[in-house]
Amino acid sequence: MSQIQRIAKDEPEKIVLSNIAEHGWHCVNVLEDNGSPPWSFTIGLHETWDHPEFIIIGRSRATSHEILKTLADDIESNSQPDLSDPNGHLLLGLKCHFLRVDARYYSDYVGFALWFYRKRQFPLYQIIWPDREQRYPSDEHAPRSFKEWQPVLGTSGLERS
Repeated sequence: MSQIQRIAKDEPEKIVLSNIAEHGWHCVNVLEDNGSPPWSFTIGLHETWDHPEFIIIGRSRATSHEILKTLADDIESNSQPDLSDPNGHLLLGLKCHFLRVDARYYSDYVGFALWFYRKRQFPLYQIIWPDREQRYPSDEHAPRSFKEWQPVLGTSGLERS
């Protein structure tokens, strides 16, 4: 684990640094607001295990945390998911895909991670999950409300799914 000295200025920063020191990562949850979906993301995976960070949009805080914890536990035990597997990755019974997030979205979605990494580059992947009919946001038959609840922050081969 890399040890870069950081000084926390407030309680949230202290919590992030403490969790990363103790667990290797931290989960940030952003609550639903004014019709915008909630999202959760990791901080510390890249620093601790040289693995990309993750973001998941549109799931509950509890579900998102469980998905992110499952991935962090796998990464810690050297069982990293294949981020480019076209068949997806099973997470809590959902066949999810990973999508590299375009850097232009970082400031809107993972600002706290930008603080932590002090403007150093870090990779970020979005976890794309299906609706009840196993459709993804890129599916032309997926409902508009589902697509709006899970905005896609990059491009991938999911268009072929």
